[in-house]
Amino acid sequence: MDGGPNSPVEPAIRPDAETAERFHGLARDDLVEAYRLMLLSRKVDDREIQLKRQNKVFFQINGVGHEAVLVALAKLLRPGEDWYFPYYRDRALVLATGTTAFEQLMASVGAAADPASGSRQMPSHWGQKKLNIVSQSSCVGTQFLPAVGAAIAGQYLNRSPIESLADTFAADEIVFVSGGDGSTSEGEFWESLNNACLHKSPVLYLIEDNRYAISVPVERQTAGGSISRLVRNFPSLFVTEFDGCDFIESYKRLRDAIAYVRSGRGPVLAHAHVVRPYSHSLSDDERLYKTEEERAEEAKLDPILRMRKFLLDEGLMAEPDLEALERSVHAEVVEAADQALSMQRPEKQSWSRHIYSSSVDPTSSAFHTEPVFTGKEGTMVDLLNACLRDEMARDPRIMIFGQDVADVSREENLGKVKGKGGVFKVTFGLQREFGGARVWNTPLAEASIVGMAVGAALRGLKPVVEIQFLDYIWPAFMQLRNEVATMRWRSNGAFGCPLVVRVPIGGYLTGGAIYHSQSGEVLFTHLPGLRVVMPSTALDANGLLRTAIRCDDPVMFLEHKHLYRQTYNKSPYPGPDFMIPFGKARTVQSGTDLTIVTYGALVNRSIRAAQKAEQQDGISIEILDLRSLSPYDWEAISASVEKTNRVLVAYEDTRSFGYGAEIASRISDELFDFLDAPVRRIAARDSWVAYNPILENAILPQTDDIYAAIAELAGY
Repeated sequence: MDGGPNSPVEPAIRPDAETAERFHGLARDDLVEAYRLMLLSRKVDDREIQLKRQNKVFFQINGVGHEAVLVALAKLLRPGEDWYFPYYRDRALVLATGTTAFEQLMASVGAAADPASGSRQMPSHWGQKKLNIVSQSSCVGTQFLPAVGAAIAGQYLNRSPIESLADTFAADEIVFVSGGDGSTSEGEFWESLNNACLHKSPVLYLIEDNRYAISVPVERQTAGGSISRLVRNFPSLFVTEFDGCDFIESYKRLRDAIAYVRSGRGPVLAHAHVVRPYSHSLSDDERLYKTEEERAEEAKLDPILRMRKFLLDEGLMAEPDLEALERSVHAEVVEAADQALSMQRPEKQSWSRHIYSSSVDPTSSAFHTEPVFTGKEGTMVDLLNACLRDEMARDPRIMIFGQDVADVSREENLGKVKGKGGVFKVTFGLQREFGGARVWNTPLAEASIVGMAVGAALRGLKPVVEIQFLDYIWPAFMQLRNEVATMRWRSNGAFGCPLVVRVPIGGYLTGGAIYHSQSGEVLFTHLPGLRVVMPSTALDANGLLRTAIRCDDPVMFLEHKHLYRQTYNKSPYPGPDFMIPFGKARTVQSGTDLTIVTYGALVNRSIRAAQKAEQQDGISIEILDLRSLSPYDWEAISASVEKTNRVLVAYEDTRSFGYGAEIASRISDELFDFLDAPVRRIAARDSWVAYNPILENAILPQTDDIYAAIAELAGY
């Protein structure tokens, strides 16, 4: 029926074939679904904001203004094949990849069933194992290095397939990683680009440039105000820059970018210009630093409004249909929020789950095996090398990388030179035997070594990496503390990070000085989720390293440099299956009058001091070598103190706030009734280690210091 000349005329809906031809293969239904997903993301943000203002959720950070590029990307990636390392603005990507509004809102309300973290993390910290969306932390930029490590792991699996990991790998897979413009100021971003280009790794970087890192504008973050301009000269890196608020433009540019990555030519940096029309989070008020004029200009670029107008202008949807779609999305989000609010909250005691692996217990009797000795005695270096060789032959998942760990970087020279194999020769010959794909040198970048190990471990490989000296590990501490140690707990057990970080540690090396004689083990034992081991003999080093490699948790394996080639701690080869459980101290010698609790280089000094005390004073000393610092053997300590009633804790780190302070405090707290004297500590001075041997000897604890403490305690 004709409605007359003044009645509105509904536009004709464009045929699918014509739509697909005009819009890069996207049919009408694709475009309508893209708008629905963009709107769904916006409505979830809006609902969270409302719930936060009602004090029904505890935090909110939004992805408003980023929806177009993220939904475009989701249509091009392959969930379950590709790997995702998103950041907190990526709500639309995660929704379009396969999570639901209900699942995201469960994270907001802190529901126990939240699939991202079981309510352990803030909302918008994504993670979904079945989709290969890796658990995300809050740290800006730390995701870039694990993403490159995951891509390098995929390249290795492509060259050397491992049957047990076949389901986790696709031949033309890519690794996606995103960040805001502010994240490109972090050194880990630049280190990751360098490594991705060195390996021509299949990494898609998406930089979502909304021109603000909270309140700091891009021209104060990035020289010249453009990250794509700065990185264009990285070899093998394809750079594309586009309007991320335009869905069609984003789809076209990202389609070409992904084709480049999947072809194996190298990584891509996609620089998408987006907007942030809401404040950074509900803890921020952008009106304090953005003018009204700027905010009005940003509002005009809103991708939701632009996509809606596009659908109308192109005759792809009529206004009534759009309104019906919008009502449907709103109702879906309201229902999802109500359902999330009704969900059960976590049990109070559930905090203790997934700090460590629940399937493999390295403290158990399964890791107690007897040595089968063969051959001549070897040093700690010899037996560490033998363990690595055994384990690499046993398990093709093991890869070794770090600074100078390979025999040579230029493999064509292997037949011409002897090879290096680490500054202390612990990895000597391993590249020659197992190849450069499994043993390779990294750039001189400690964060890269650990960060890439995280990505490889997430893929099911077993990285055993080396930091050349503990004194230089601190650039990697961000990765160790915020990525390695937290991964299993923050993902509620969905992801693990089983890797080994080998680190030479300690002093007593004449001339080592400030930057080659440092301890600091307490900084690692302080981290839940991280195992920390420090052997004092060649035999223990072999057995504990094998346990570290075969366990399912991340391990800091601390190797005292002074002990590497000592003759007094040598041992014959104990066999390829010799293991020592973590958390089991070694009774170096039994005694009745006093207990020394110690580890590392202080073990031998304690033995010498005890010999002097027994010979000169008739004092019977029991010495416990902890070997494993986290966990440590409290049962052995308790039993010994109950027997001797006097205890001395000897450690090499500085006295104040050192590792031994915790042991001494717990003895005083829990074993006070058994003590006949105060707990004493012998440790380094609260100083750096000096170059001159006179000063070094004065700073680090010596045998005579231990003997003096024994005599004092015995006479108390």
